[in-house]
Amino acid sequence: MKQISESLAGRLGICEMTPFLISELPKSKDNSFWFLGGYPDGGILNKKHFPVWQQNYLSLIAQRDLPNLGLSAKPGILQRLFKMLAFHHGHTWNASELGKSLGGLSYHTVNNYVEYLQYVYLIRFLQPFHKNIGKRIVKTPKLYWRDTGLLHSLLGCYSSEELLNQPWVGTSFEGMVIEQILAHLSLYDIPHEAYFFRTSDQYEIDLVLNIRNSIWAIEVKLTTSPKNIDFKRLSIAADMIQASKRIFISRTPKTIQSEKNISTNLLDFLRLLRQS
Repeated sequence: MKQISESLAGRLGICEMTPFLISELPKSKDNSFWFLGGYPDGGILNKKHFPVWQQNYLSLIAQRDLPNLGLSAKPGILQRLFKMLAFHHGHTWNASELGKSLGGLSYHTVNNYVEYLQYVYLIRFLQPFHKNIGKRIVKTPKLYWRDTGLLHSLLGCYSSEELLNQPWVGTSFEGMVIEQILAHLSLYDIPHEAYFFRTSDQYEIDLVLNIRNSIWAIEVKLTTSPKNIDFKRLSIAADMIQASKRIFISRTPKTIQSEKNISTNLLDFLRLLRQS
C-alpha cells in the first residue's frame, strides 16, 4: 500500500550519546574534566580550545539548531537566556523571575524556551522527592547545566585556579557529580528514578536515587576531608525518606564503607555503582 509507513515501535532502541564520561578518559584527565567538561573538541583533549569552542557551540545552537527544531526566539534572547541559566545552575527553578530579567517574558514562554534546551541536552531538571514526612518540603525542580565546560565558559571562568575561588564552585562540582552518576546509570542499563530532597528547615539531599525500589541518599561536597557533622546532617535527612544507603561523595582519596554508609570519591562510587 502506497504512502503507508510501518511503525518501528518495539523494534527500535534509543541510545543517548553523551560527551566523554569521566570514566572513559585517562586518570591524568580527572582534575581537568570538571573544569573543561566532556566535549571532545571543547578542551579535554587540547586545552587551548577552551573557551572559544564552547562559545561557538552555544552561538550555533542559538542561531541554527534551536530554530530548526521550531523555537522562534531570537538568537540574542537565547544567548542571554543561556547566561542567566548559568547563574541559576544548582538552584530551584523560577520561570517568572527569569522572564522579568529577559524583558518581561511570561513564565509560559520561558518554560517553553527551556523545554527546547532539554531537547538539545544542554540542561537537566532534577525533580523534588515527595514523601509524607510531616515537614514542608521544596516542590520545585532544580536546574543543572549538563556539561560544566559550557557552564564555566558562560560564567566567564577561564582557569582551574580561578574556578576554585568562585562563590558558586560548590554547585558547579555538585552538578558535575550528579550528571556523571546519572549518565553512568544509563550507560550501565540500571533502571532508576532521580530526585533531590529539601525541607523548609534546610535539611537537604543533593541526589535521591530509587534503584530497584531501594532509596539511595547521596550528598556531594567539595572537600577532601569530610567531617562528622556532614554525615550527621545527611543521616537525619536520609532517615526522613527511609533511605537504605547513605553516600557522601567528596574529593577524598579513600573510600570508607559500612553496611549503610559510604564515604567516597566520584570514580570509586562509579565503580561501586557498576557492581550493584
